[in-house]
Amino acid sequence: MPSFDITSEVNKQELDNAINQARKELVARFDFRGSNASIELDLKESKIKLAAEDAVRVRALHDMVIGKLSKRGVDLRNVERKDPAISPLGHATQELLIKQGLDGDKAKEIVKAIKEQNFKVQSALQERQIRVTGKNRDDLQAVIAFCRSRDFDVGLSFGNFRD
Repeated sequence: MPSFDITSEVNKQELDNAINQARKELVARFDFRGSNASIELDLKESKIKLAAEDAVRVRALHDMVIGKLSKRGVDLRNVERKDPAISPLGHATQELLIKQGLDGDKAKEIVKAIKEQNFKVQSALQERQIRVTGKNRDDLQAVIAFCRSRDFDVGLSFGNFRD
């Protein structure tokens, strides 16, 4: 039986490339000369940490990183922005969390939406992805088209298509 997987993954190499481009721009920008602003990527925790002297520069770092992520094709729905933390001395930090995989509630919402459309497919949760199986390829392609047309607040990717 044909099947495919619905996942929500961010390509770590593209994420790393976008952060490296943002760091290069940080070094080259005139308004950041002489500042100790930094952009750090923690791939293990899927987190980007921005730090600067004040909130205005953190906001500029944020815009710079988001711009580079979007140019590299990273779906911004998978980037969760935390509020900037400003210390009493004026130093500001901000964290951007990268969501990898579908969390339980979001996966259940997607499965429920697929079932409500009465497609002739079965969908099952497997770890942090959804496996959709059906009798023919056209039903599966209809499910993919439906999922692309709806906004589930996460970037969905469809892979592992087997015939």
